[in-house]
Amino acid sequence: MKNSKQIQKIMVIHGPNLNMLGKREPDIYGKTTLEQINSDIEILGKNLGLSIETYQSNYEGEIVEKIQKCLNTCNGLIINPAAYTHTSIAIRDALLLLDIPVIEIHISNIHKREAFRRKSVIADIVTGQISGFGVFGYRMAIIGMADFL
Repeated sequence: MKNSKQIQKIMVIHGPNLNMLGKREPDIYGKTTLEQINSDIEILGKNLGLSIETYQSNYEGEIVEKIQKCLNTCNGLIINPAAYTHTSIAIRDALLLLDIPVIEIHISNIHKREAFRRKSVIADIVTGQISGFGVFGYRMAIIGMADFL
């Protein structure tokens, strides 16, 4: 899919409960809504020559299917698997299908949280991980992806 003359397509997948950002535990996740994050990264992506598509689901199988649809259609993937970070072998297996850069992102620092949140089952297969920078981490991921591509 690499072609420097065409706009690079980046899929951004948000996992379970991220549709509740701004309402859910604002002391941990902040007050920014998912809609605000998506708008921000779409504008940033456009400024960097990237086409950003965003997707959110609370369902593991739907996330797996969205990852599979990235095959031969996307130049990069940014994913916040949320709670599935710690448990989903299905998402891990789907990510292994891809031959594109994949950035794992978390709003909170998962390594400073409860013991069960410190393990990511995808950390060893992704291109990079961003954790603990709040919603600014999404901007970091978009800029990092532009640099990878």
